[in-house]
Amino acid sequence: MRISLEGRAALITGGSKGLGLAMARAFAEAGGAVALVARGADSLAAAKRAIESVAPGARVATVAADIATAAGCEAAFAGAVSAHGKVDIVVNNAGTSQRGRFAEVSDAVWQADLDLKLFAAIRLTRLAWPGMEQRRWGRVINVLNIGAKAPKAGSAPTSVSRAAGMALTKVLSQEGAPLGILVNAMLVGIIESDQWVRRHAAETRDISWEEWKAEQGKAVPLGRIGRAEEFANLALFLASDAAGYVTGTAINVDGGSSPVV
Repeated sequence: MRISLEGRAALITGGSKGLGLAMARAFAEAGGAVALVARGADSLAAAKRAIESVAPGARVATVAADIATAAGCEAAFAGAVSAHGKVDIVVNNAGTSQRGRFAEVSDAVWQADLDLKLFAAIRLTRLAWPGMEQRRWGRVINVLNIGAKAPKAGSAPTSVSRAAGMALTKVLSQEGAPLGILVNAMLVGIIESDQWVRRHAAETRDISWEEWKAEQGKAVPLGRIGRAEEFANLALFLASDAAGYVTGTAINVDGGSSPVV
């Protein structure tokens, strides 16, 4: 099966590194136009070069914006439309892993987490929705984590905002189905990405990155942590016509780690 995104334009938040960059690369290699959104102009420029090196002639735009704010979401969407004329696919990927004991998490931390992970997805999808409805074709992919289904102690606020993202996915899928707009979520387990690289650097000084990956992989049924490319492959499928009968799902991409299907 050959998957093509020819004629489609995608907006990907958190698009300059890790999973966002892997998805953008896969989309571009499949012929899609991509608009990468992140806060750092330098990292966006590096991401653009990386994609163009593997997909010569790819249509890659970059938009430096803070989507934790309404103004940032508007700027991100406007930049994508300015570059590509439309947004067919929204990938709500931006986010961090804010965790703590409930009694120790401040209002400010809760608000920042919800602004970045939930309200950004709401705002960007709402901006893209009218165009998708008019064209009778659209895709929304919400990148969450397996804590959305199986939260653990000490996982607030991230598991709570991700669970809200899963509910948003289901609501939008029901409203979008008659309009040709398909909405799905991908739930991340331990997958090699910039976020885990940063966590290793911050928390672990006595073992190498490769040793740390091997150690983390022991807790995964498949015996290893995932690769960003594997995650991107599923995103590409969901973004394409090949997934024309898939909507309202929350798919674990975790090597079998989640206790919930």
